[in-house]
Amino acid sequence: MERVILHSDLNACYASIECMLNPELRGKPVAVAGCVEDRHGIILAKSQEAKVCGVKTAEAVWQAKLKCPDLIVIPPHFEEYVKYSSMVRDIYRRYTDLIEPFGLDEAWLDVTGSQRLFGNGESIAHSIRETVKSELELTVSIGVSFNKVFAKLGSDLKKPDAVTVITREDFKEKLWKLPAVEMIGVGRATFQKLNSFGIYTIGDLANCDKDWITKQLGKCGTELWVFANGLDLSRVRPDGYRDPIKSVGHGITCSEDLINNEEVWRVFLSLSQDVQRRLTGYGLKACGIQITVKDCRLLNAQFQKKLAIPTRSASEIAKEAIELFVKRYDWKNNVRAVTVRAIDLIDNNVPAQLDLFSDMSRHEKLQKIDDTVLALRKRFGKDAIFNACLMQEEKMPHGHPEESVMPMRMYR
Repeated sequence: MERVILHSDLNACYASIECMLNPELRGKPVAVAGCVEDRHGIILAKSQEAKVCGVKTAEAVWQAKLKCPDLIVIPPHFEEYVKYSSMVRDIYRRYTDLIEPFGLDEAWLDVTGSQRLFGNGESIAHSIRETVKSELELTVSIGVSFNKVFAKLGSDLKKPDAVTVITREDFKEKLWKLPAVEMIGVGRATFQKLNSFGIYTIGDLANCDKDWITKQLGKCGTELWVFANGLDLSRVRPDGYRDPIKSVGHGITCSEDLINNEEVWRVFLSLSQDVQRRLTGYGLKACGIQITVKDCRLLNAQFQKKLAIPTRSASEIAKEAIELFVKRYDWKNNVRAVTVRAIDLIDNNVPAQLDLFSDMSRHEKLQKIDDTVLALRKRFGKDAIFNACLMQEEKMPHGHPEESVMPMRMYR
């Protein structure tokens, strides 16, 4: 039986939810943006009216206002977006238990086995679209196809509040003329590289020699060729499925540039406490750490190292992070943003292979202290207890942390 895959995209998610919660915003150019004072002043989402004026996601607020002087800019309310995203997925569950999220506002649904109950894929898509609209006053665009890649392309073809069907018989006519960058897996850098080879459209990519594109782009080239030719067989994961956690990180754009190692240390220490909290919740510890540094020119540098003793301790993670930073960062430019990531994760119960130079007793004491601090913060709030050095100005922005669930890869 031919698979029937839907890709449902909640139109202008953040902005639509804000307009639904505040009817006075409807019909007006609205954008959801981060705090300018905390240097998060970029457009996160925009209404259809703002889009018509040329406002784009990820551009600076000042740029958007040049295009649209009447633009209404409002701060994000992530708790509401999570709430309504969950409510939309509850609607999806009425039709299938094969639901794979792709961020907060998108999801794939495999409705192959649901057709006897609800009709064909197009009928199910329209039913979902109408239900979301009537119950939540939000709109979705849905692509219907025989694989995940083309279903997602379909949901992008017609917006808002629309259903697009792409079949095995007509996908070449509908999709091969589109720019290759429209296809999942093709980012800006890959698109530029493809352009250098004379490949501009999805059709160009599909018609190139498979072995040649593999030689040029490696495994990624093979995958993109498969996608373009409609040969993707990746399955939709069951509702609630979570991939094994490979890393746990936390990053922040600072409210002001960091200008010395002491300021970087305070930010690392603050971020590491969140990393410890999540590692503890997952029952994991790190065998390595990775730091990412963005300087004031917006250039990224990434460094990592192995740890002598696997740990979940915030103190140890921060200490290793600052040592790595001091060793590798040259301070040619001030620091704008940093991320601390625990990598090479193992279960807490896995015994560690020690070396002759590791101070295991000190490690155990630090771990107990940090676990106690974590318990106190969990019970009485994160400000109940903290390191004395964090009483100084740490240049950390207020509000929602830069923490998100990354989209999943395409799975075979």
